[in-house]
Amino acid sequence: MLRTPAARVLDEADEPAVHRLLATDPVAACVIAGRVEAAGTAAVSLGAPLWGIGSGRELDAICLAGANLIPFALPGSERAAAVAFAERARRAGRRCSTIVGPSAAVAPLWDLLAPAWGPARDHRPRQPLMAIDGPPAVAPEPRVRPVRPGELDVLLPAAVAMFTEEVGVSPLRVDGGAGYRARVDELVRAGQSLAWIEDGRVLFKAEIGAVCRATCQVQGVWVAPPLRGQGIGTACTAAVVEYARAVIAPVVSLYVNDYNARARASYRRVGFREVGEYASVLF
Repeated sequence: MLRTPAARVLDEADEPAVHRLLATDPVAACVIAGRVEAAGTAAVSLGAPLWGIGSGRELDAICLAGANLIPFALPGSERAAAVAFAERARRAGRRCSTIVGPSAAVAPLWDLLAPAWGPARDHRPRQPLMAIDGPPAVAPEPRVRPVRPGELDVLLPAAVAMFTEEVGVSPLRVDGGAGYRARVDELVRAGQSLAWIEDGRVLFKAEIGAVCRATCQVQGVWVAPPLRGQGIGTACTAAVVEYARAVIAPVVSLYVNDYNARARASYRRVGFREVGEYASVLF
């Protein structure tokens, strides 16, 4: 009887194989690729273990087991990877707030973990992954710009509102929001937080939350509630795309809930096309 391969903790020697695996789908792998490009593959530098399965010098799947559990697998390897990663995850106990990644890798992993880790606070099994590799198809809003470090306190209430609306809980519930504030500040200082700010009020905001050489991922898109339905989000997202492609990476991606028809239509007007599917399990 064939045995499912066991997952092992990867180290520096595995970095070339990790890069080769992630290069098979740079858009879907953007979050892990950005971490690996910045910190390598050793757990001590990543701040979390990176699990992998494969044979010889090649890897079929990896999973970053940090604050988010993020699996990534070659097509056809998802089920075996899920079995191996679930075994390790059950032994370690749940330490993550989210399981997120390509739906083909997340779905079988959650099927195996749900009896031990469930019920989830929310399960979003179909989140279209969209990307654009050219200029936006609509005119960008010229007032969208990188947030300045001195504007953190102006930005933060909008960031908290976006997080609470999207995730369903406030980011201030843990450590009084200190960790979330630090993350928002980090993105601002990196030039990865963009907004339209007028008279001390945020009308639109978005972050480029994940960056690797090949692509970047937009996260946290938010329009002030009184301004929704007026096309502002479309023009502002176009500005984010224009900035990101000029300054950060040639391909811009994002993922969106499948039931959010208005957002999906807006992104299509900007020029995004569906290139895959993500899934999220929130605890």
